[in-house]
Amino acid sequence: MAIIITVSNQKGGVGKTTTSAALASGIFLTGRRVLGIDLDPQGNLGFCLGANADNHYTVLDVLKGSVSVKEALVHGEGVCDLLVSDISLSSSGLENIPSRRECILKDALAPVLNQYDYIIIDTPPALNILTVNAYSASDFLIIPMASDILSLVGLAQLKETIESVKDTFNPNFQVLGILLTKFSRRMRLSRDVLDMANQLASQIDTRVFETRIRPGVAIAEAPAHGESIFTYNPNSPAVQDYAEFLLEIAPAIHLKEA
Repeated sequence: MAIIITVSNQKGGVGKTTTSAALASGIFLTGRRVLGIDLDPQGNLGFCLGANADNHYTVLDVLKGSVSVKEALVHGEGVCDLLVSDISLSSSGLENIPSRRECILKDALAPVLNQYDYIIIDTPPALNILTVNAYSASDFLIIPMASDILSLVGLAQLKETIESVKDTFNPNFQVLGILLTKFSRRMRLSRDVLDMANQLASQIDTRVFETRIRPGVAIAEAPAHGESIFTYNPNSPAVQDYAEFLLEIAPAIHLKEA
């Protein structure tokens, strides 16, 4: 049975897709069966993982019930399976579905849960029906947060959404933690944000991960070369941080050595 992890923050530019891609590719490189799902209309997760998704079914086709998950899968060479997205997802119309619209993704994934060890979901920078679907289907939530003050804005609303999903659709949904990205140990601002992030984490009954992700050019360059960050430049400090992050969360997500 797959462990489902959503990466989410309603603010853009916090490293959400980069973190989703790092999780998907990093876990895949350990030999696990991984499915990546892109619920962001920008469709960047597939690009980050080097998938060629031209003229292919998208996750919207799955959510609308036009095709099954199996029919919509994109199989890349040397990458995990993917459900890709495009701009059409921004006007999905899922809000108009009369019943169980918050659980469409969960229902669609049910037939393939035994075919994967992990499912990683990238979400849009918004708290909308797509985000709620991701939360309703998931075991764990990771919240990436850039090391700036603006990234702290809106986390109270995120807290309300998490609590609402736990109360109504997914009582076992767990916030795994807050991951600080673009973190510079030399900058006082980063240290101040860390202090405030710890306060916010206590409010949503979670923690700030010990691993912080430093800025790194390799993270931006890897998608243009169609490679995972781990194969493109494993010596980059930022890539090493993501490798350390995988080790940190491994016990919580049952990612033990094969």
